[in-house]
Amino acid sequence: MEGSEETSGWGRLSTSRGPPSAAAAAASSGGAEGFLTQLAPSLGGGSAAAAAAGAAAAAAEEEEEEEEEDVEGHCEISLREWLDRPGRSVDLLESLHVFRQVVEAVSLAHAQGVVVGNVRPSCFVLSPLNRVSFIESASCSTSGSDSCEEAPAGPSPSPSPSPSPTETASEKAEEADEAAAVSKAFPLKQILLMEFNWYTSPEEASGGPSTFASDIYRLGVLLFELFCTFGSLEGKLTTMANLRHRVLPPQLLLNWPKEASFCLWLLHPEPDPRPKMSEVLQSEFLNQPRDSLEVREAAIRLKEEMEDQELLLEFLLELQRRKQEVADKLRDTVSFLSTDINEVLNQRSILREKEGFCTELDKDELSAVDRCDQSLNEDPFCCGSRKRFRPQLLPFDIEEPSKNLGEGPSSGTHTRIEENILSKSSRLMKNFKKLEVAYFLSRSRFMGQVKNPINSCCTVTNTGRGSVTGTEGSSVGDLTSKEGPYGRRQNEWINPFFEGLCKYLSFSKFEVRADLKQGDLLSSSNLVCSLGFDRDKDFFATAGVNKKIKVFDCNMILNEDRDIHYPVVEMSNRSKLSCICWNNYMKSQIASSDFEGAVQVWDVTRSQVFVEMREHERRVWSVDFSLADPTKLASGSDDGSVKLWNINKAGSIGTIRTKANVCSVQFQPDSARFLAIGSADHKIYCYDLRNLRIPFCTLIGHTKTVSNVKYLDSSTIVSASTDNSLMLWDLSTSQSRIIDSPLQTFTGHTNIKNFVGLSISDGYIATGSETNEVFVYHRAFPMPVLSYKFNVTDPLSGEEVDDPSQFVSCVCWRGQSSTLVGANSSGNIKLLEMV
Repeated sequence: MEGSEETSGWGRLSTSRGPPSAAAAAASSGGAEGFLTQLAPSLGGGSAAAAAAGAAAAAAEEEEEEEEEDVEGHCEISLREWLDRPGRSVDLLESLHVFRQVVEAVSLAHAQGVVVGNVRPSCFVLSPLNRVSFIESASCSTSGSDSCEEAPAGPSPSPSPSPSPTETASEKAEEADEAAAVSKAFPLKQILLMEFNWYTSPEEASGGPSTFASDIYRLGVLLFELFCTFGSLEGKLTTMANLRHRVLPPQLLLNWPKEASFCLWLLHPEPDPRPKMSEVLQSEFLNQPRDSLEVREAAIRLKEEMEDQELLLEFLLELQRRKQEVADKLRDTVSFLSTDINEVLNQRSILREKEGFCTELDKDELSAVDRCDQSLNEDPFCCGSRKRFRPQLLPFDIEEPSKNLGEGPSSGTHTRIEENILSKSSRLMKNFKKLEVAYFLSRSRFMGQVKNPINSCCTVTNTGRGSVTGTEGSSVGDLTSKEGPYGRRQNEWINPFFEGLCKYLSFSKFEVRADLKQGDLLSSSNLVCSLGFDRDKDFFATAGVNKKIKVFDCNMILNEDRDIHYPVVEMSNRSKLSCICWNNYMKSQIASSDFEGAVQVWDVTRSQVFVEMREHERRVWSVDFSLADPTKLASGSDDGSVKLWNINKAGSIGTIRTKANVCSVQFQPDSARFLAIGSADHKIYCYDLRNLRIPFCTLIGHTKTVSNVKYLDSSTIVSASTDNSLMLWDLSTSQSRIIDSPLQTFTGHTNIKNFVGLSISDGYIATGSETNEVFVYHRAFPMPVLSYKFNVTDPLSGEEVDDPSQFVSCVCWRGQSSTLVGANSSGNIKLLEMV
């Protein structure tokens, strides 16, 4: 690898011996490339081809080739490690088979005019079927420990071959013990250091060049190691030192006399008397057992083919298993889809009977439903053939009053119905994938609730637009359980999803009802930080960095077509304002917080401060009146504290200390005893105000500052963060003090550095965006329902321009209506209505 000790085998050889000879230089240039290119196919190993490419390539490519060898040759073992296995017994045919492969490889190099030099066990790897492959030499660094990981280059000297997936635990344990024994008996690093000396020919040791005869000498040393085993490192070192003087151990001469004689021929101290490579190949020593070797080779090839077949079989069986799992899941999915479809059809039939629809439209619908029921009964798994959209099947989603349906719809009504359904069908298909994910997520959540029942359900009410929606308390199941056999827990899951789908498809766009610019064109302090409606939703107030609270008459703005709108009340503060909140009981009271840490309660009718509270040490971000107790007020500050106030008492009545800046506070809607806090430490804390020391629940999921928290209902919280997301939390599912899995995560808007506001209305969640847009979500689905972009108009040219610095800074619903007020950083305020 580039920049490491481990260069190519050719480079290490010449470097270790000082100035390279002409033969070595040729080997490290084109000759080596030609040798390795032809060497790979002769050895028949996949890793040999990788090694050939690695030796001829640049250093950067070499690293990639070594990584590829690690993957492809993970079952190979270094020939050095194979020779030094404790208790290795000598098998004649096995040893000759290994030796012959090395001889043929060296012969091929000599035929190309290349002196190999690296004919050492550490330069070869052995496959499980004794296929020999040439690799690069191992590193002989003198630093570090004797571990096997430091010495080798590539996969060759790994302590043991990587275990295959089919190996048992006992086999792996045995291999680990064997590898430990090898490392202990023959430390690889020490052996590698000595190996270079053992395989250096006498003429090279005297400073002579490396020649073809030097490779013959190295083959003799290798043959000796193949037929001679050692019980200890000391014995091996002594015997290898004696080999330099052609002194062979008695057991070799006794057990393998023919091999010992051939070995001495190869190890002649003078280069000339040594045999040529052709003589080695044609010798009786290698050719006499050739028939046995060929039989062994054929058996090895047959075993390789069988192993390949086993791998193919294993792959096909695993593929079959995985596809079968997919098929089983798909079958279950189609089954419960059929169940849900039947449930919806039954509910529609019951509701139609209760409403008393007896028009021809109903008859057509009934026949269509009957046909659908019949097809479902015949094949409950063929629901995919149903039409995506049938106008006559959706009479409950139209915006005409139900009395018109009782009289029979006119052609104009039919047209409006069809246009409405076409629009909804288009939006449904556009977001089909996301709705599909939401459907399965809702159903899986329901299945979890069945195992751990939680007392939560929804009722069905009529919104006045003909659509069925839900409120907290009961469900469509309550309606059907008394009337027929379908009032079961199934309704508890399908009705909330149906409610969410209806609300998601109820509106198609925003319409601008009014546009007012309350900022000064010559002033840069136009940022609106907070919006809020009064108790009766007749007036709304704005506050921001211009240090003013402005109160506008909403009905006057909507009903009068004027270019300029003035506030009915304007109150000035000493500091920039960060938040306002109307008292839900006292119509004329509005609370504010500012950048200097002051909390004030204003009397709007008198345009003056009614109560001022100064206990915070730094900027106050948020203030909130309790809906259940209008005298209670909470404020959160950059000083890490939450102050609890009673507007009829002097001083705070309680303090919550936190470890980070407090960005948002809100009381639970039906109790003054519970408070939610959004913190700069990315968490939401829920406190029971009877115990201010620790929160009773902590919500963890955001990755950046929590800028806003709002109660959707008494047990559900929505949080906004500068991590580009909103999260929905269900406190009723809490089994501990920490909830780290939100019920829903809403994404689509952009929010990474500014506070962009948050407002809740009837399940709809509105927020701003740093793209100068307003986004609306519904609690049932993670994707936006609608969005609206504020136009930026150049004050001089009057043309629309794109200003990336502007963002929507706050939003506020007008009660439970579909009207929304939004303001941006330039002071532009718009009254928008979902239509």
